[in-house]
Amino acid sequence: MMAPRTFSNPTYQCVETVLVVEYGNVEYAPGSFDPPVNWYGPVSFQSASLWVFRSLPNPEYNNLTALTFAGQVVGGSSAVNGQFFDRPSRFDLDAWTQLGISSDWNWRGLFPYFKKSTKFTAPSPQVAQQYNYTWDLSSYGGTTPIHSSFPPFQWADNQVVLNGWKELGVRRRQDCAGGDKEGLCAVPTSGHPVTAHRSHAGLGHYADVVGTRSNFDLLVRHQAVRVVYPNGANSSPPILDVRSLTSNTRFNITANAEVVLSAGAFHTPTVLLRSGIGAANVLATAGIPQVIELPGVGANLQDHPGSTGVSWNCMSTGASPSCKPFLLTRLLLDTKPGNWAPMPEQMEDPAFKADATTAWNEVPARGPYTMALGNQAIYISLPNTTPNYPAIIRKILKQTADGSAASFLPPDYRENAALVKGYKDQLLAMAKLLLNPKVPNLETPWSTGYSTAAILLHPLSRGTVRLNLTDHLAQPIVDTRHGSNPVDFDMQLANVRWSRRLLDTPTMQRYGAVEIAPGGNVQSDAELLEYIKSAATLSYQHPCCTAALGPKNRGGVVDDKLRVHGAKGLRVVDISVLPLVISAHTSSTAYALGEKVRCSNA
Repeated sequence: MMAPRTFSNPTYQCVETVLVVEYGNVEYAPGSFDPPVNWYGPVSFQSASLWVFRSLPNPEYNNLTALTFAGQVVGGSSAVNGQFFDRPSRFDLDAWTQLGISSDWNWRGLFPYFKKSTKFTAPSPQVAQQYNYTWDLSSYGGTTPIHSSFPPFQWADNQVVLNGWKELGVRRRQDCAGGDKEGLCAVPTSGHPVTAHRSHAGLGHYADVVGTRSNFDLLVRHQAVRVVYPNGANSSPPILDVRSLTSNTRFNITANAEVVLSAGAFHTPTVLLRSGIGAANVLATAGIPQVIELPGVGANLQDHPGSTGVSWNCMSTGASPSCKPFLLTRLLLDTKPGNWAPMPEQMEDPAFKADATTAWNEVPARGPYTMALGNQAIYISLPNTTPNYPAIIRKILKQTADGSAASFLPPDYRENAALVKGYKDQLLAMAKLLLNPKVPNLETPWSTGYSTAAILLHPLSRGTVRLNLTDHLAQPIVDTRHGSNPVDFDMQLANVRWSRRLLDTPTMQRYGAVEIAPGGNVQSDAELLEYIKSAATLSYQHPCCTAALGPKNRGGVVDDKLRVHGAKGLRVVDISVLPLVISAHTSSTAYALGEKVRCSNA
């Protein structure tokens, strides 16, 4: 998606004339758990139009591939994501200054735009008391039509796991949106507070203004192919080369002020590479004349990998080996009449599902369909996950000291001095970050069920996004390269070992929890590592960082105003500009980025 914009003058009070070029179309964007979906069962997924990406096989993970989705619709990935609407840790953003990035991008510099970019609506006192929701209104305050709210529902067994985390010593935080989130968090979802429908950019920033703004135009079903500088990259702004998806014809669009790329972690570097902006060797391989040497384009790919931390069954004396009947019975007996008590298996019961659908259509909406995929998670730091964290940090520092860090980089750029220097700086920043007991490195979101995820929030491995050499207009080649830096497995082992402790808590023992994965016979590091490699989820849908903010001599692609280095009148505003993957799902950060640069001087 690209938007040429016109600014009045350097006063930062801007008047914009915007044309958005969009590959997809205007669509209804259902939520991640809207009727008629079953939580379990044959009908388990619905979505607006999207791209499906399969990475190249990851050798270190037994050749598993990463499966990633991206929105192919007005509103982008905000229209297809899981609606989990958390923010990063303040320390994530503060670490960027160690990479040569202006302090304007630290937590203090970006926090006002987190507040501005969304409108938070607090739950009713009854819902807040029932589900122990807490928040700090000083973390919010926006009035935009992008909504966040707490769902008025939780599955009954949610409390079981929550109690287990508390017994492990995880403290519940009053608020996790203000930059401090190590602990147990209730997280708002990107849902409307009354209807519980998905709130997304295509609805809030397009549908709410269509027909009311004469200075806004939307061109759907068109592919932004490349930008062209007829008179050199110092001329401003570039021409946009566009392809119609209906007629396959190509034409140019002329911008008066600038072109803004907002195509995401996979497609933004693809457009730049097709424009001749990238590493010389990468462009030469693709047969594209180089316009600007920027080796960071399509480099530095990061995402959150993970695996099942622990899964279990439940038994009690004289009970069935299956925990479902036993646990359901206990929970139903403890639930007051009139509350939504059954766990999501009940969605397969026609009467229950019909009642849930009726509740969803009420005003305000209620019942299980209001909750998206869940809104609670724990965030645990490396020092609070393993006593062996100093040894892990020493391994990272050793890579920077002995020069071995470069050997873990992708072969096609490990000889590039700027990228090697940038990666070394990243490792030094990460070592300091991971030492901090307030910085989350393990995330486990949950809502119901019999397993927990162990998501690695600060992986050290780096991948690439490259053009398809046989068809430059086709979807790019994604190589996540998870596990290429072996320290990632040290952190994964620590995360899974810590997660297994959940089943030793009094609450889980009271329900007779018995581990089924990794399994009681999996104890050594070697055995556990093989389990992690074979049962991994290699993308939790947070790809980023492929057109990174930072100095050019450290592999940066955009400057502190998100302007592409050396390319006049060209800016990138999407999640590809993050230098490091954050300890959060990425949608709220994408909105904050947009607000921060919306009226900045070109």
